[in-house]
Amino acid sequence: MNIAFFLLPKQEVAFVTLDSTLRQTLERMEHHRYTAIPILSSNGEYAGTVTEGDLLWYMKDSHGKVTFDNASKFLLKDVPMRMNNKPVSIDADMEDLINLAKIQNFVPVVDDMNRFIGIVRRSQIIGYCEKFVSRQSLESL
Repeated sequence: MNIAFFLLPKQEVAFVTLDSTLRQTLERMEHHRYTAIPILSSNGEYAGTVTEGDLLWYMKDSHGKVTFDNASKFLLKDVPMRMNNKPVSIDADMEDLINLAKIQNFVPVVDDMNRFIGIVRRSQIIGYCEKFVSRQSLESL
């Protein structure tokens, strides 16, 4: 099955850029109630995924230099990411998508020039697998 069928396009995805501040990132995550969002470079390439944990650990490890009050003075590109969430190409197969969804809340999708074009949510992949398993169960009866 073509993964484009599951794609939530870029214009419907909450994301930040590497030049976003910590405050902008926190506010975007809070507004959408997400625990992780994609990061894009200035030319639209997928640059990684930032999580609440990344931001909290960065603030903790700053030993008081970074606080919620001054978070607008610090850039996201300086925050170390603890996970390396990998994207898939738009022409990847379902097996690649499923393998990444086991360890990521969503799978970023890029075109052949590594430009971010959207995400596939884990819940959609689980729904697909559920239908597949249900069909197999019915056929075995």
